[in-house]
Amino acid sequence: MTDSASERRRMAALLKRKGVLNSPWLRRAVETVPREQFLHPGVFLDEGRTWRPVTVVGTTPDEWLKVAYSVGTLTTQLDGHLTADQTGEPVAGVPTSSSTDPTTVVGMVEALDLKADHHVLEIGTGTGYSTALMCHYLGEDNVTTVEVDPQVAARADAALETVGYSTWTVPGDGLLGHPHRAPYDRVIATCAVRRIPYTWVRQTRPGGIVLGTVGSWPWGTGLARVTVGDDGTAEGAIIGGSSFMQARAQAVTPVAGDLSARTAYADSERTALVSPLVLEEWMPAFLAQLAAPGAQFVRATRADGSPLRYLFDPERESFAEFLADGESWTVRQGGPVALWDDIERSLVSWQDAGTPDIDAIRLRVTTTSHLYWIDRSPSLRWEHRLA
Repeated sequence: MTDSASERRRMAALLKRKGVLNSPWLRRAVETVPREQFLHPGVFLDEGRTWRPVTVVGTTPDEWLKVAYSVGTLTTQLDGHLTADQTGEPVAGVPTSSSTDPTTVVGMVEALDLKADHHVLEIGTGTGYSTALMCHYLGEDNVTTVEVDPQVAARADAALETVGYSTWTVPGDGLLGHPHRAPYDRVIATCAVRRIPYTWVRQTRPGGIVLGTVGSWPWGTGLARVTVGDDGTAEGAIIGGSSFMQARAQAVTPVAGDLSARTAYADSERTALVSPLVLEEWMPAFLAQLAAPGAQFVRATRADGSPLRYLFDPERESFAEFLADGESWTVRQGGPVALWDDIERSLVSWQDAGTPDIDAIRLRVTTTSHLYWIDRSPSLRWEHRLA
């Protein structure tokens, strides 16, 4: 018969072999904190076009533990309200809350370089599992966690209480941080943001670290780790790829409807120097978001099955439409911003620089801008002004 303690030890050993679990204190936390307690009332398992609900009461203890300790992300809410106990059949929907893959969770906590006396602000409580891992080491009074969804926050708070942590679980907009308990030694975000909010920098002590995923696409996003300086700026690097649900206050409305109407009036047409298909790869997608931060990449097909690819920036009323032409692509662009020109320049420069990986990108956050760059590559530099 499967038991929770042995499953925790097995998962810890697996994370150790994968190279993400290195700190003795964090291994003790993984072996102690019961992940299954943070998945109540149940989860949704991805079955392609639908999600199959799996609940505590609807499975055997062995089956439940096997689900709980699978090393993967488990969806806990669909469409901002639906939980697994509210349906008995597979359903369609959009994930809006989850228990993130322990590989990602543990890797991020390791990247914080925590010390026993640190005071941490977590943005995005989710199930509360990562909160509990930090509480196990730091103590419940040194962890403040903010969750935008009141129902999710309530479930996390109940789970934390169940395992013995009466921590500071705050319902609210995590983009505002939580100034009432600032300053913090560390800030960690378990949601993706278009840019690091300066409020997080302001609420962090000099020498402290802010860790969060930047980008607005579902893929091609990067984990930023910046250190706050005495002058109120923060500087660091993108330390790897990372994928999280977008912060709800910054969630992008997908472009839909009549795409032909959106692309009816082109100002230019030419052969693309770079295939738009590279945007389906992680690093080029991240570069595209740096070069055109408001753009969305859309895939579609013609009636005859031939592929279409688009870039849209609804706020700036600009588009790029890509038409397959044998082995090449024709790009039609319209609107005040030539989206593909901006992105293509970055992609060509990146290729000329030897296609460095995402961890070559540096980042500086100030009160007025985000500056990204790659060392020794003057053409790979992007500044996003806040006003």
